[in-house]
Amino acid sequence: MATVKLLSDDELSSEARAVFDDIRKVRQSDFVNNFWRALAHDPKTLRRTWESIKEVMAPGALDPKVKEMLYVAVSIAHGCSYCIHSHTAAARAKGMTEAEYGELLAIVGMAAETNRLVTALGVPVDAAFLVDAAD
Repeated sequence: MATVKLLSDDELSSEARAVFDDIRKVRQSDFVNNFWRALAHDPKTLRRTWESIKEVMAPGALDPKVKEMLYVAVSIAHGCSYCIHSHTAAARAKGMTEAEYGELLAIVGMAAETNRLVTALGVPVDAAFLVDAAD
């Protein structure tokens, strides 16, 4: 259950409405999801978050599908059900197959297991893995 009211379009401030308009334009969809509706109570945070998302998730060195899959992996690690669902949907919309999703989940599970083992054992980082900042 939300801790704030999810604002309808009719309840938006002019500042929040402008961000929603941009979300719709960029995503080429009338749908604005609940995350943005919750953030709309604070138009400054809404705008800052939307601008950051647009920049980080835009095409770049990483393919947009890969970016969404990474978002899913981090969301699983952080236990954010909302982000797991929304970014899994986004990754699928960008072409993620069920085989890729299965492999992603296997990697997340394996990383979680080995991370905990390394932490529990206090394994020091191998010198060969360290990057020399002078290079």
